Amino acid sequence: MGAVRIVFLIILVGGGGLPLCCPLSENEALLKLKESFTHSESLNSWNPDSVPCSAQWTGIICNRGVITGLHLSDLQLSGKIDVEALLQLRGLRTISFVNNKFSGPIPEFNKIGVLKSLLLTGNHFSGAIPSDFFSSLTSLKKVWLSSNNFSGNIPHSLAQLSHLIELHLESNQFSGPIPHLKHASIITSLDLSNNKLEGQIPDILSKFDAKAFAGNEGLCGNPLPKSCGARIPEDQKPPSSPPGESQGNVSKLVVASLIAVTVFLMVFIFLSASKRREDEFSVLGREQMEEVVEVHVPSSGHDKQSSRKGGGDSKRGSQQGKAGMSDLVVVNEDKGIFGLADLMKAAAEVLGNGGLGSAYKAVMSNGLSVVVKRMREMNKLGKDGFDAEMRRLGRLRHHNILTPLAYHYRREEKLLVSEYIPKGSLLYVLHGDRGACHADLNWATRLRIVQGIARGLGFLHSEFATYDLPHGNLKSSNVLLCDNYEPLLSDYAFHPLINPNNATQAMFAYRSPEYAQYQEVSPKSDVYCLGIIILEIMTSKFPSQYLTNGKGGTDVVQWVSSAVSEKREAELIDPEIANDTDALDRMVNLLTIGADCTHNNPQQRPEMREAIRRIEEI
Repeated sequence: MGAVRIVFLIILVGGGGLPLCCPLSENEALLKLKESFTHSESLNSWNPDSVPCSAQWTGIICNRGVITGLHLSDLQLSGKIDVEALLQLRGLRTISFVNNKFSGPIPEFNKIGVLKSLLLTGNHFSGAIPSDFFSSLTSLKKVWLSSNNFSGNIPHSLAQLSHLIELHLESNQFSGPIPHLKHASIITSLDLSNNKLEGQIPDILSKFDAKAFAGNEGLCGNPLPKSCGARIPEDQKPPSSPPGESQGNVSKLVVASLIAVTVFLMVFIFLSASKRREDEFSVLGREQMEEVVEVHVPSSGHDKQSSRKGGGDSKRGSQQGKAGMSDLVVVNEDKGIFGLADLMKAAAEVLGNGGLGSAYKAVMSNGLSVVVKRMREMNKLGKDGFDAEMRRLGRLRHHNILTPLAYHYRREEKLLVSEYIPKGSLLYVLHGDRGACHADLNWATRLRIVQGIARGLGFLHSEFATYDLPHGNLKSSNVLLCDNYEPLLSDYAFHPLINPNNATQAMFAYRSPEYAQYQEVSPKSDVYCLGIIILEIMTSKFPSQYLTNGKGGTDVVQWVSSAVSEKREAELIDPEIANDTDALDRMVNLLTIGADCTHNNPQQRPEMREAIRRIEEI
């Protein structure tokens, strides 16, 4: 009995153990966690005299007064994460330490058996992860370990998770074969690229894009172009050839190998060039000028008459496209009528791809220029449903909305045709053009752009009030500028059309904090996107939020939030407009609206209507 008392006392007061008789409050647990960090200045809001949820501590996500999420991303934190403190947060379901400076082996998060999301992307964690590490984390839905230095085999227990829908292990040093993912059918987002994996890709994973496996020289099989050679057992090999025949076979083999190497190099050079073009396009590409195509449209009355066949709100283009292909459907006649056959005459030069597909510029013989976008991932609806949505978009009329002109439907891909806007995107004018266009971006012009974007959003949120994401993909590359710098919103209201497993990668609203924490989006996610654009326009900084790998750019949300809390907002205004001292207060006012729109907690963001009202009053 005495021995039992001694053991019990050791448990209570022994070094490192939490006293079982006195569990910590959530406040105390978080402060204990903070003590384990170095460079924790960004957590100054963690005040021991306040309550985390009601005082809105940095990075703390609450639901009805209970802490459910820890979102400590982009805070330059390092040190040792105190998992024992985290265990005291009984409602904790999501953990994000994305883009910090933690190092060493993976912390013992497997002690927190109720976790649903574990996001550790962009740190310096290293070493092998124990094979059974995830055995107790049976509720995990999202695992992001990308851009670290993990090594060894992918843990077997990770492959057994029954609720896993997102798995990102890219840019590590994982080696060995890809394990059999027991519930791969429900995974919607997968990336294993840039590791040291080898062997055949499991057939069940062939549904994912080849980019998910790129950068692993030892991998083979679908969807990669590299096939896996079958090994012939020794007892099934044919008898050896005579010496002369063997020498002839060797010569043939050498020639065939040289041809294969030459073809491989040509393919590699082509793919590398395409990848470079895609990277340039996705960051600073002028999205309205990706590809130039010459198109000559017949102007005979016969063509015009035939193009008007069909009913409803849309008109059919010229009758014949390529054999077996349905026609172009015109949903907006403001710029005239043309057909698929007219577009198919063009010879294309590919300049790049965006998140949803490739874009082309078509210059017609009558002087009209259009942009043709090939959308690969719009397979959520059947033909009739897709047609109904496109007709609805074609009826939209607003000063700040770019209305589509036509579409072409195929099950594998869709073509969307819209008017070409010569000045290009806001992204290009802000960051890619340092000539006359950029010089025109004075304070008055920037305010006009923001107010135009807000009006366009207000219109979309009225027209598509029942949608979770009335826009869904608002970012500076999808804001086009007319000659007078009046903005036009594009690539909007696509959420009902895009496959759910592709929407998370293709639509910017899915980069909002609420999706990272709860896998949820709402109209408030559009408010977040509006806030990012406002901060981008007022500071001229390229937002790191636009980059999928989290590397590069400026975290404008954290940067501006810190400045607002320290009352030094004016320091962040782009120096090219800050010299207009008479308007500086109005500039700071607009910057503050942007900060409010990007609040980590969507409930603390203004409604879209309120954000627009505040912008209009500046």
